[in-house]
This record gives sequence, structure tokens and C-alpha cells, in this order.
Amino acid sequence: MNQDYIVPNEWSLIEEGFEAGRVKSSESLFSMGNGAMGQRANFEETYTGPTFQGSYIGGVYYPDKTRVGWWKNGYPEYFAKVLNAPNWIGINVKVNGEELDLNNCKKVDDFRRELNMKEGWHERSFVATLQNGARVKVRARRFLSLEMDEVGVIRYDVTPVNMDAVIEFNPYVDGGIKNEDSNWDDKFWDVYETEAAADHAYVVSKTMKTEFHVCTGMKARVFKNDQSLEIEPGLHKDAFKSGQLFAVKTAEGETASIVKMAGYVTSLNHKKEDLLSASQSVLDKAMSKGYETMLEDQKAQWAGIWEMADISIEGDVKAQQGIRFNIFQLNQTYTGRDARLNIGPKGFTGEKYGGSTYWDTEAYCIPFYMATKDQQVARNLLKYRYNHLQKAIENAEKLGFKNGAALYPMVTMNGEECHNEWEITFEEIHRNGAIAFAIYNYVRYTGDYSYVPEMGLEVLIGIARFWHQRANYSAQKEKYVILGVTGPNEYENNINNNWYTNYIAKWCIEFAAKNLKKIKDEYPDDFNRITKKTNLNNEEVNGWMNVAENMYFPYSEEHGVYLQQDGFLDKEMITVENLDQSQRPINQHWSWDRILRSPYIKQADTLQGFYFFEDHFTKDELEKHYDFYEPFTVHESSLSPCVHSIQAAVLDRMEQAYTFYLRTSRLDLDDYNKEVHEGLHITSMAGTWMSIVEGFGGLRIREGKPTLHTRIPKQWKAYSFKLNFRGTVLKVEVSQKETSVKVESGDPIEVSVNGREMKVSKETAQKV
Repeated sequence: MNQDYIVPNEWSLIEEGFEAGRVKSSESLFSMGNGAMGQRANFEETYTGPTFQGSYIGGVYYPDKTRVGWWKNGYPEYFAKVLNAPNWIGINVKVNGEELDLNNCKKVDDFRRELNMKEGWHERSFVATLQNGARVKVRARRFLSLEMDEVGVIRYDVTPVNMDAVIEFNPYVDGGIKNEDSNWDDKFWDVYETEAAADHAYVVSKTMKTEFHVCTGMKARVFKNDQSLEIEPGLHKDAFKSGQLFAVKTAEGETASIVKMAGYVTSLNHKKEDLLSASQSVLDKAMSKGYETMLEDQKAQWAGIWEMADISIEGDVKAQQGIRFNIFQLNQTYTGRDARLNIGPKGFTGEKYGGSTYWDTEAYCIPFYMATKDQQVARNLLKYRYNHLQKAIENAEKLGFKNGAALYPMVTMNGEECHNEWEITFEEIHRNGAIAFAIYNYVRYTGDYSYVPEMGLEVLIGIARFWHQRANYSAQKEKYVILGVTGPNEYENNINNNWYTNYIAKWCIEFAAKNLKKIKDEYPDDFNRITKKTNLNNEEVNGWMNVAENMYFPYSEEHGVYLQQDGFLDKEMITVENLDQSQRPINQHWSWDRILRSPYIKQADTLQGFYFFEDHFTKDELEKHYDFYEPFTVHESSLSPCVHSIQAAVLDRMEQAYTFYLRTSRLDLDDYNKEVHEGLHITSMAGTWMSIVEGFGGLRIREGKPTLHTRIPKQWKAYSFKLNFRGTVLKVEVSQKETSVKVESGDPIEVSVNGREMKVSKETAQKV
């Protein structure tokens, strides 16, 4: 772990001192995004040391051919890759003819980089001594505009400090890039036009197969001591790259600067024949505003986000930095403006995991977006799944299911399954349950039932049909069983009767049937439309209910707990505390065979069910299951610590809840799993928000109103958060002495706080 690497700070990530060995990790941690595009924090100037160049465009992907040892019926044809897009940040720099390259400098002093989360910008500064003896001070700041989300802005300053110098700036855009994770080392982009002119440069390209067309454009201006210079640039271009060259004669102590505005316009939002004009138009607008105005706009946009989304913690800087980092990255990844987009597990920070959408969105992310945005943002995430319903039906058909049964993909860009590990693609079918649960969760929180008759019921019918067909009757058990699955714990594959899978299957069927009845009674026109469209009848629904009512759940009388799956107790039950710490994480030290035979749990599995369906069980039952399973959990999934933090808080085990909170909030900052160089764990960051709001804050929605049971770690003086609940913004402040609840905007609202019923408004804040 790298706890001493990132300087603790409430509003910024700060790195001090240049170490080549941590460049890739910093590229991940200091990543930027604006919902439409994003990039790793690569250096603008040439860098010949180890680096992971990465720029990404939301919704643009490539169907890389699946690479498997041998083919099986039902395998996905491709593995969708979030594409490394053309590079627009490049500014090569020469000082008296020598390339600035931190990997080749004689010396790098005063290196500092900062990701300012409050204002939404990234900055590096350093003093470099080049091989030719020139010593220069460099300051580079950039941001991706939230207001104009097709534009990124860079200001790059160079000050010679020991001699006069000619500073050469070579800004460029480059389409000759590739993905690090290409299965076959294929070329993903076809560059079909490049151009460099006195006032702009661009590369126009398209993706192979998927035919996404992209214009990557740039405009640049140079300055000396903040005075604009009129310099006729040199021009260069080749088949993949185009750019300009500016030479600025600079006296010792003077500052030469370049402002570069660049970015992407795509055929997702423009006609392909209009891409060049659209690029020039948006960049002209940005350049006419100027760097300072664009920066002020950026600060204002982020101020608006933080006004609603911030969680304040007093007395614990690392905890404060952790939650703000998580909230910042979530807002960089997904803004909710475009219903075609979703939240990828790496966001815009890396290529691992391929496709854009996992069950993480429904299980972890929707609560965050419901409470910190307008409810339309969460509705868009549900609409995304409805729009992919037909593909989910086709995915199920490929596996032999019929009659409109729907299996949502484990990984997807367009609704098709594009994950190529059989034990997950075919077996981790609990993902269907998370999508149904998200519909329930959305209605419970927002009170907006209209989604269900409009779209959601069709999704629920498809999911119920899948569970009905996927279960089979066991004559031996005289129950319905679900065989050959992988639960949330991916360290167990091809097992039978995973308790969580069976339980959520039963719940999905019952939830679908309940909503069928409600819509029949209250929305008869929608009921007739949907049942006609889906050919649904009472006989089929009775068949569903027979499965739900007779579902098998493995149980240990000896331990008094539901078993994670059949045969779980056959393992050698050695707890995690007795593991050799040098073998952790086990997924980097053990063979897969050894992991599968062990009792170790990657993430909450049975306890995931207790989190979702908390009201179905007593606190004593939760405690018994928590005490049984947590000692075997290695938490090697980013999705695990947050669930355990919430449940530990419910059990009033605040020291453990706090420890798990720190782990989830600083998972990447402290690199617990030794993999941050590959990118960040974006979707689990929503779980960090839940660990405070649902864990320490105890938020639940009961009988249509917020219920809070607040707790506070002893390490904190106080904390606060806001909730947008059905149009009313509620602020909750918790200290070691009391809890205060008030309405910041909207109508008065009834809440329950620590067992006390109260009505709060702007005029009547309540304290308990």
C-alpha cells in the first residue's frame, strides 16, 4: 500500500517528489473526466519512461474478437473494449533544441502535482535540469470542461531560470494510438484525414467495425509573460498525426506559455459529414472565451455539484479526502445528461474490464445518483436497461432460454453480452436480480411509480421468465434448485444453490407478480398493452409462483446460518486471520485451483443478500451470519468493504465499520489491492458514499419517508451530508453529541431520526 504517497488534504490529491516507479499509479489517481470524455493523467510533454497512455470517449467502443482456448456454444462473439481514443493533450517541448523529457533529465526538483477536486483541475509543476544544462521551471494545468463537454483546456508555462532560451512548443493531435488490452493486437482506428493549419489542427478517424466517427481537433495560442504573441507556426502532419510548432525567444526569468484547447466531437452527437465544422465551432467558442473564463466556468460548475453532493467530515483528514475523491470521480464519470451512457467500473481511468456496464450500476451506483442528483438521472440509468431488453432476451436465447426470458449481460456496451470468461458469462446470473432490485429501490426512494407501467414491468417479466426456466425441480430435495452458478463471490465457480442467487430469484418472481397485480388494478390500459405484447397469462404466472414458493435454500443447523452454497462446509475452514500475510492478495499468489478449493470469499455474497433484504431478517440473524462469513472474507473485490461497513454499523461495531469505511474510501488512494496503475475502481466509489449515508447515517426509506439511525466513529468530530428526497433537499449533520436535520430547499418533510418522528422545514430544523 502507498499510504505515504498521497499527501492528506481535504480538497486535493497532492503528490510531492518525482519517482518514475509511481508514474502509472499517478496517471490513474489524477485522472480527469467530464461525463462525455476522460483521460489518465499522462504528461503533456514527451515521456519515454513507463507510462499508460489513455484517453477515452463515452459510448465509443470496439468489438474485439473474443480470445478463448476453445469455443463453446453461447460464447459471446466479441469482448467490447472501451477504446483508447486519439491523443489530444500532447505538447512536445524543446529548450534550446533539447527535448524536455523527465525520464532523461539530469535532475528533477520541486516536482508537485495536484488534483483540485473542489474546482476540477489538474496541475503539475517542477524544475528540470536538461542534459544541455538548461534549467527550466514548468507549470502545466488542465481540465475537461463540464459546461462544454467536448472541450479540454491546457495551459503550459515554461520559465528558463539559468539562461536565455528558445522554447519550442509542438502541440499536436495523434490518431496513431492503440489499446494496451487488445486481444489480438488489432488496429481499432482508421484515420482517414489529417490537417494542420495556422489556426488549427485535426485528425478525423473512425472505429473499425462499429463505425464511430470522431474528429479530434485543437487550437493553440502562445504567450510571453501573459502577453499574446502573433507567431506564424510551423506545420506538420502525417497519416496519423497533425500539429503546429511555435518558437518563443525567452530571456532568463521570462515565461513562455501555450494555451491549447482541444477535444472530441463524435458521430454520436453530430452528422459525420459535419464533424470538422462542429469541432472548429466548439473550439472557436472556447478560445473566444479564453483560458481564464473557461476556468472560472469550471469552478462554478463544480461548486454547483459540491453544493449538493459533498460529504463533510470534521477531525479526520484522510477520511475526508477519501470520500471527496470518490464523489469527485463519480461525477467525472457520469453526469446523467446522456441516457445512452452508463458507469463503467474503470470509468475513464483505464481499460481493464472492457465494457461499460456491470451489475455494479444497479447494486451500488443508483442510490448515489438518486440522492445527489435529480431523480431523472437515476431514471435514465433504468431506461438504459429497458432500451436493452430485447438484447437481454437475445442473450438468453443464445443459451437456450425461450418465451421472452431475459438474461441481462455481465458486461455490455449495447445490450449484448461481451464478457468472455465462462464462469462469469454463463454463471454469474445473479446480475438479473440487481436490475430488478434497482427498479424496487428507485420507486421506494423517489415515489415515481410511472417507470414501472411505462418500462419496468416488461423488464421484470423478462427476468421472472428467466428465473422460472433457470430453476429446475429436484425430486430428491422436493424443491426447486438453481445449479451451476457463480455468486457475487467469484472465488467460487460452477457451484449449486448459491443462497444469494436462489434468494434473489425468488424475490424477483414475487416482485414481478406483485407489480403485475398492481398494474392490472391501477393501470389497466398498460396492463392490457404489456400482457398482449409479452403473451403473458395467469397460467404462466402461477408457474413462476410455484418456483418461488418452493425454492431451496442451503442451511446449516449446526451453525444456524444459510450456507453460501451447497458443500460450503466441506472446505478446510481456516479463517483469514490465520492466512500467511505474504500470500495476500491471494489472487496474485495462488493458483485458481487453490482459490476455488479454499473457503475464502472475494466479496459479500450471502451478506450481499442481507444488505439488499435487510427487512426480511432480524438483527440477530444478521449478526449470526456476519460473524460466520466475515472471518472468511478477503475483501479482494472493491465492492466488498462498503457492504461490510454498512452492516458493521447496523450491528453497532463502529470500530470495524470505520476500518471498512477507510478501506473502501481509500481503496485506490492507498492501493490496497496493488493494482491502481491499471485504473480506478469507479463503481465501488458509490459504495463509499453508501457506507456513510446508509451505514453511519443509517438512511432507510420506510413507509415513503426517510428514516435515519445515526452513528459516528470516535475518530470524527462531526459529519454532514445532503439528500435530494422527492424534490426536498434535506441536510443531516451528526456530531458526537447530537443529530440535526433541516430542509435546505423544497417542501416540509416528515422524517424519523433515531426513533423520533418529526416534521422538518426550512423554518423548523430539528435536533435529537
